[in-house]
Amino acid sequence: MARLGALLMLASAAAYLLASPAFVAPPRSSGLPEIDVRVAAATAAGLAPLSLEQPAGAYDSVVAMLQSWLVGGTVLTVIFAAAIIAAAANPLTKRRQEVQNMMKK
Repeated sequence: MARLGALLMLASAAAYLLASPAFVAPPRSSGLPEIDVRVAAATAAGLAPLSLEQPAGAYDSVVAMLQSWLVGGTVLTVIFAAAIIAAAANPLTKRRQEVQNMMKK
């Protein structure tokens, strides 16, 4: 009896799912889309700050960024060059090399 009830329930669920329409057409609308004034106002308010900046401002900021990178790179190059020269001209290192050469002889 329990099997018959389960089988009947399964059959009714399958019939319900298979009998439902597979495609529902969208509601008919007029040819022109409706324009919501609130959405247009919010869009205009959101884009308003972008109209204040002129396109040349972006160019100036890019040029300033590139100049700062060039200056920073030049300063770092000078610092590393000074460190290399100081390491090569280190008198203590030269004395250690002299002592090492004397020990080898």
